[in-house]
Amino acid sequence: MAPVRMAKSMDITMKKGLLALMALLASSSALALTPWQKIDHPVSGAAQAIGGFSNGCVIGARPLPLNAADYQVMRQDQRRYFGHPDLLAFIQRMTRAAGQQGLGTVLIGDMAMPAGGRFSSGHASHQSGLDVDIWLQLPHQRWSERQLLKPQPIDLVSGDGMRVRDNQWQPQIGSLIKLAAQDDEVARIFVNPAIKQRLCDDAGSDRAWLHKVRPWFGHRAHMHVRLSCPPDSLECKDQDPPPPGDGCGPNWPAGLNRTSQARNRASGSCRRCRLPVRRC
Repeated sequence: MAPVRMAKSMDITMKKGLLALMALLASSSALALTPWQKIDHPVSGAAQAIGGFSNGCVIGARPLPLNAADYQVMRQDQRRYFGHPDLLAFIQRMTRAAGQQGLGTVLIGDMAMPAGGRFSSGHASHQSGLDVDIWLQLPHQRWSERQLLKPQPIDLVSGDGMRVRDNQWQPQIGSLIKLAAQDDEVARIFVNPAIKQRLCDDAGSDRAWLHKVRPWFGHRAHMHVRLSCPPDSLECKDQDPPPPGDGCGPNWPAGLNRTSQARNRASGSCRRCRLPVRRC
C-alpha cells in the first residue's frame, strides 16, 4: 500500500476509534449513579418533602407496600417505590377505588428513591417524594414476577403524535385518569397531548377534573401524577397552579414548549438537599 493511502487509512481508523471511545465515555457518564442513588434507606425523621419536584429530596420517606390486592409495583429491583406518606396514602386510596369500580389492577411505576433526589436518567422530577408514574393499562389478570421485572408498555399514541390509537384505548383508562384527577391532594397529572385531547373529546359535561390534566411530551403509556406540597412540609415548593379552564379547545397546547420545560426543571432550588444527608 502506498504511504499516502496507508496514512489516510490509519487516520480514518484512529478517528473511528476516537469516536467510539467518546461514545462509550458519554454512555458511561450518563449511566453513572448520582450520590442519591447510593442511599439505600430513608432519612430518619418526621416526613418532610423539601425543595422543588425537580430539585429536592424527602425526609421520612416510606416504601410502598409491594403486596396489595388492587395494584402491583413494577421493576422492584430498582427500588424506586419510596415516597412521602401522603403519596402512599393517595396510591392506596386511588387504587382501592379503581378496584371497587372494576377497572382492573393498577400498575405502579417509578416513585422516588429512599431519600429522593436526582436520578442519573429517566426523570428530572420525582425528587421530593410526591410524584408517581402510573401505567395506562389495567390488566384483569395479575402480572407474574417476570412481567413486573421487565414490563412491556403499550404505546397509546399514533406515530405522528396527533391522536390516540383506537385499537389500544379503553374507556377504563379515561376513568382511571379521572379518578386520580378528582383526588383533592393531586395538583396535576401529565399525559401525552394526544391523550389529553382524547379525554377532552370524551369528557361530556363533567369537565372540572380536566383542569388538572396537563399535556406534556412523552407520557405515551403512563400518566405522571404529582401531589401538592403537604401543609406541614414548609420547605416544599409547589408549582404555580394550572391556568383556569379545562385546558381543552383550539388553544389548549399553548405554552407547551421545551423552553418552559427547561425553566420548570431549573426552578425550585433546594439548599438543604445536599450530601451528606443529615437533614436532607
